[in-house]
Amino acid sequence: MRVLRRGDTGPDVAEIRAIFAGMELLPAVTETEQYETFDVAVEQAVRAFQQRRGLITDGVVGPATFQALKGASYHLGSRPLAHMISSPVQGDDVFALQERLTELGFDAGRPDGYFGPQTARALMTFQRDMRLNPDGICGPATIRELHRLSSPRARGGRPVFLREQEQVRRAGPRLRGKRIVIDPGHGGEDLGVVAGGLREADIAWDLARRLEGRMQATGMEALISRGPNHSPTDFERARFANDAGADLFLSLHNDGNPSPRAQGVASFHFGTGNGTTSTVGELLAGFIQREVAARTGLRDCRTHYKTWEIFTRTRCPAVRVEIGYLTNPDDARNLGDPAFRDIVAEGILIAVKRLYLLGEGDQPTGTFTFADVLAHELAKAE
Repeated sequence: MRVLRRGDTGPDVAEIRAIFAGMELLPAVTETEQYETFDVAVEQAVRAFQQRRGLITDGVVGPATFQALKGASYHLGSRPLAHMISSPVQGDDVFALQERLTELGFDAGRPDGYFGPQTARALMTFQRDMRLNPDGICGPATIRELHRLSSPRARGGRPVFLREQEQVRRAGPRLRGKRIVIDPGHGGEDLGVVAGGLREADIAWDLARRLEGRMQATGMEALISRGPNHSPTDFERARFANDAGADLFLSLHNDGNPSPRAQGVASFHFGTGNGTTSTVGELLAGFIQREVAARTGLRDCRTHYKTWEIFTRTRCPAVRVEIGYLTNPDDARNLGDPAFRDIVAEGILIAVKRLYLLGEGDQPTGTFTFADVLAHELAKAE
């Protein structure tokens, strides 16, 4: 599909308007010309939808927003659902199915709106327990059973994310043996933000290498998701982490803005805005945010939930960090300094260590050092 923005016209705009009208984000219109025009009202509706869904709030209907819009037009029971290897079924109905199965005690995996193999296995287990044909297809008979069971077996939390927390607890406080995927953003011909002689892809790669060295020194297995001249898609980056059996996924980026006054560091984790969030991802994002802000003096732009593909398709807890604005003179000057990038890398490493410490022997933000980490690892080994 083509990217749609204010001023565009045509039947694809009419389709977007129809979806928004069905969601009551836009009133229905009858004039053909208006119905096919991407006007201010449509842009406002797009922004409201993007903010609600944890997407980049730019008022533009690109592939991610269009996919989310199409998915929002489905409700559980509006179509049969099944696992498709070549083209995964995606939508709000899949998300509702995952949530319902999880509430009933069946492990459907992370509720991300994608009908994957784990959701199919949970559905077939449910079907067997309900004496239905375990074909992995969520059709009318399965929908009736899901609606009939009005009292969930498990309440008071999101089991899939409680399992994330338990995995961290069981992993113990040592970093040795932990497998971390470091994901430097962009790469190859995709340079990312370019400003003041600096290129986001180059800085992200340099940061990844600095972080990789420090992690390996602690005994961690650090894997970089791309080469210096390669730019995988978000799906490919997520698949790399999944195939590696990563414990954590760390995506490194810089930001840019038309205003040179925009500056600071922000961290992102999986979350939908309706209470579904990666608790470990949120915790790690908070640690990274506080450590990097405290050590570098970058403006603290806080942590945020998002439903970006890099989060929905990665099975392990994942965090994306936007480290400074290359379009801001102060941030750019700092990021151009190798010593500053060393400080950022150390802050991220300390944040990962604090995640696994779970409060055991922890220290105030900004005071734990790389030497402290190595000493702790050595003490735990004895």
